[in-house]
Amino acid sequence: MDDIYIIIMAAGEGTRMKSRLPKVLHRVCGRPIIDYILDGANAVSKNLPILVIGHGADQVVEHIGDKALYAKQERRLGTGHAVMMAAPYIEGKDGYVVVLAGDTPLIRGETLNSMIEYTIDGGYSAVALSAKVDDATGYGRIIRTPNGDFDRIVEHKDATEAERTIDEINASMYCFRIDSLLSSLDSLSSANAQGEYYLTDTLTIIKDKGEKVGVYCLDDYTEILGVNTRGQLSYADRMMRYRINNFHMEEGVTIIDPHNTYISPYVKIGEDTVIYPGNVLEGKTKIGRGCTLYPNNRICNSQVGDGSTSESSVILDSIIGAHTYIGPFAYIRPGSQIGDNVKIGDFVEIKNSKIGDETKVAHLSYVGDATVGRNVNIGCGAVFVNYDGYVKHRTEVGDNAFIGCNVNLVAPVTVEDNTFVAAGSTITDNVPEDALAIARSRQVNKEGWVSKRRHEKEQEEN
Repeated sequence: MDDIYIIIMAAGEGTRMKSRLPKVLHRVCGRPIIDYILDGANAVSKNLPILVIGHGADQVVEHIGDKALYAKQERRLGTGHAVMMAAPYIEGKDGYVVVLAGDTPLIRGETLNSMIEYTIDGGYSAVALSAKVDDATGYGRIIRTPNGDFDRIVEHKDATEAERTIDEINASMYCFRIDSLLSSLDSLSSANAQGEYYLTDTLTIIKDKGEKVGVYCLDDYTEILGVNTRGQLSYADRMMRYRINNFHMEEGVTIIDPHNTYISPYVKIGEDTVIYPGNVLEGKTKIGRGCTLYPNNRICNSQVGDGSTSESSVILDSIIGAHTYIGPFAYIRPGSQIGDNVKIGDFVEIKNSKIGDETKVAHLSYVGDATVGRNVNIGCGAVFVNYDGYVKHRTEVGDNAFIGCNVNLVAPVTVEDNTFVAAGSTITDNVPEDALAIARSRQVNKEGWVSKRRHEKEQEEN
């Protein structure tokens, strides 16, 4: 909406995290916390969000760049003070401003939209988001009048024993009519247990002026949970992981053990794919239909074609074709393109290489900086020797070639179509089409050599 503005409070030190990294840059399911908040902001407003920054400001700005406007809170004097720092961006504007906490990654855009609609449709000047929890320790409490209307918000440290029994907590997220918020900020006081300017006090100020203030209570309290400790970070990660995995299962993916499957928010997975425990799917990975991911794969920013299988392997920034088998214990390094119906077996490493359809690299081989054709067999222990100590060179292998066991292909070199390289050969020159290449010394057996050598050794010792 054009008349909706967003302020995100992200200036806190996060001292309980005990980290040099700003709290909002810690990751939940592989994404910084602040990215989820920006998603929520962008879901409800076309205007750039206003990010209030302080601790680790340079790191935050470097990460977010031009996706936000910035207000610096040099001295952190509370949530009300943070909004004061952002106020110049909304002065003279009409409409509504949503204030969000920068450490609540589980908040949904649709929830924020519902809060905004509740505010506008109800004619409220301000609305606080709330939820009911089993343990409200540490949270501000929503105090209601006897008829259930908003009365005030009391911070935990300022609450009486009776008020601390209340289970409805403040989510630190609000929707204000802009003019009402700006006028109330001038009346804030720091006369409280913390000596800070509480944004919550603006709601009481607005109410006392005779304006309408409300509370929008959520059914799912997990959406408003903040991250202040490593334990809370872990819990948020678990909740987000459940949300992500449940989405994929509803879309037709079988996840054997959702509690031990780790999928980033950007991953796409086709229907009828089966994912076993221990898989880690990161970045913008795309898994096709009908794939099988046996336990303990790590796949990052890669594509896996329909019907392919991977077992206990690492695939990074690469493309895997359809009906291809990877692993176990294969390592597909960045820049690799593996064709259809390919076998990349155990303890094989592929780096920055293109492997043609129907090719087999069965086990214990290294293929680096190479283009390998169709229907090629690369035997056990083959090494594509790509580095001369200064420069990486490429190897070209044509279609239907057979590379025997323990072959070294010393790049730059070309092995043409329909060739055969004998086991144990070190190839330094090009191999022409239809040729057999042998590059090894002829075997010589020296009979009696062992006994003679032993006799000479005994004489030396005597």
